[in-house]
Amino acid sequence: MFTVQRELLIAGTLAVALSLLVMALRPAERVRARNMLIVVVLLALAQTINVIAAHTNTTLFADDTNHAIHGWIADIIYLVVAAIVIRLGGILLFRALLPPLRIKPPQIIEDLVVALLVIAWVGMWLRTAGMDFSSVVTTSAVLTGIVAFSMQDTLGNILGGLALQLDRSIRIGDWVRIDDVNGRVTEIRWRYTAIETRSRETVIVPNSALMRTRFAVIGARSDTSMLWRRSVGFSLTAGSGMRNIGTILEDAVVNADIAHVAADPPPSCVLMELLPDGGNYVLRYWLTNPQFDDVTDSAVRVHCQAALLREGIRVAIPTEEHFVIKENDAFRSARDATEQRNRISALKKVDIFRTLDDAELAELASHLVHAPFVAGDVMTRQGAVAHWLYLIVKGEAEVWVQGTQGARTLVSTLSDGHVFGEMGMMTGEPRRATVIAKSDFDCYRLDKEGFRHILTARPDIAAEISHVLVDRELTLAQQKALVDQPEPAKRRADIVARIREFFALDADSSPG
Repeated sequence: MFTVQRELLIAGTLAVALSLLVMALRPAERVRARNMLIVVVLLALAQTINVIAAHTNTTLFADDTNHAIHGWIADIIYLVVAAIVIRLGGILLFRALLPPLRIKPPQIIEDLVVALLVIAWVGMWLRTAGMDFSSVVTTSAVLTGIVAFSMQDTLGNILGGLALQLDRSIRIGDWVRIDDVNGRVTEIRWRYTAIETRSRETVIVPNSALMRTRFAVIGARSDTSMLWRRSVGFSLTAGSGMRNIGTILEDAVVNADIAHVAADPPPSCVLMELLPDGGNYVLRYWLTNPQFDDVTDSAVRVHCQAALLREGIRVAIPTEEHFVIKENDAFRSARDATEQRNRISALKKVDIFRTLDDAELAELASHLVHAPFVAGDVMTRQGAVAHWLYLIVKGEAEVWVQGTQGARTLVSTLSDGHVFGEMGMMTGEPRRATVIAKSDFDCYRLDKEGFRHILTARPDIAAEISHVLVDRELTLAQQKALVDQPEPAKRRADIVARIREFFALDADSSPG
């Protein structure tokens, strides 16, 4: 009586077999397969009732109508069972057979294949039933356009979800940051992507929004290990040196056992900004699990704070103080007098200025310029021309000489009270050595014009300074192992002549 009885029996048997096979091979899908099996059993029961009712003619309609109704019921049951068979086949293929072969297509591909197979099956069934499926599609084109226009946002989300999974730009399990949302991707559906934050909040982001905006996937796709660089800031007062603070912060993390902090790459510290009484430092370390970013940042701060306290370095707490100082003439005079005394005291420690009287030292001090350096700075380079000298107030510097073969030799170390660059200021000769700061230190700079006034007023100082310069030159020559040096007296006369020429002194003035 019904043309689909045999096909329905085959489809039902196949659905039962596939559901049992899925439950055996894919335990995670047992609930879904069991539910589909229950539906198939209920449909089989419904078809049995339908057949019995058809044979007993228990209906209010005429025979022809009765026959058509029972036929429609059988057809609907057959289509539903066939759709269940296709769905079970998709689960078996995509979730049980392909994963062992290391083929893991996105979920949306499975849904798309199953949907297309169902549509194709319905089309074939309609053609078998005598209905032209292509004519149905053609006549409904206008209706399809209206539906597509009214559902463009939904279609955009669906196409966006398909594109995201096809190009694998975002995957389940990825940690992502989208605007102010930071969390792990838990689902990529047709319409939306679900992101679970550390606050146990699930944020639903439409797929079309992901296609239009920029988002960050935490961790490098080329690296199997999850590494995320974190930055922790510190505002610190100037303690034991700019470079030393960075080393203290780095060692505080390296020498501590902090969970979720990678040992390689090692942490690094950089000075980001200078403050009036210190600087802003940023310590960068690598996090192995983005879920614990705040907790790990806190642990890193605790260890760094303990290390800073051990070194006596204080955190620069933002404060605001208002001082009302009336800078009258007396205040400015006292401040300038203190600075002048400090400069004169520094000049008295320099042997080339030991013959100057107090007035001349005061005159020379007024021309000194404060010139601080930090460790590693090259203060003067061999061969350079610079018409000034440096007077070290505090710190150490190394003197290096580069030979003709290109090798560098450390010839001496300068410290508090030493002076260098005097030959360049007095005679204009190029620098004979390279001086590099060994530590952070303070010094003053004196240029040619600052010394000209004193030398012009008392040219005989040139002869006295020449003795000091020649002694220093001989010492440097001995350290460089040079033997072809001129006689000291001849060299002193030559230096005096150079000084007089360089400062354009009166040719009639006696050299002393």
